[in-house]
Amino acid sequence: MDAVKELASQRAVVVFSKSSCSLSCCMSHTVTRLFIDLGVNPTVHELDENPRGKEMERALAKLLGRTPAIPAVYIGGKLVGSTDNIMSLHMSGNLIPMLRNAGAIWL
Repeated sequence: MDAVKELASQRAVVVFSKSSCSLSCCMSHTVTRLFIDLGVNPTVHELDENPRGKEMERALAKLLGRTPAIPAVYIGGKLVGSTDNIMSLHMSGNLIPMLRNAGAIWL
């Protein structure tokens, strides 16, 4: 869990993802693409390419209270959730202010 928190605190927007094709992969791509379209440069950690990836995925599942735990999104060092949370925030107009407060976008 410490590795997750350390990585999540290093940038304004951090996405824990998997590069292998699965539903998680598609959802990770969707949320990452949304951030890019909004002008955010998210840091993406591909857990299936990390030697500690399985351990981090278990920690994220525990933090989120669900599996699959991917994608898991941190904004401003705080766990926001998965794709459903990000899309809900975006649709309600709350995502952009959150990104501004985290220093991920300036406009």
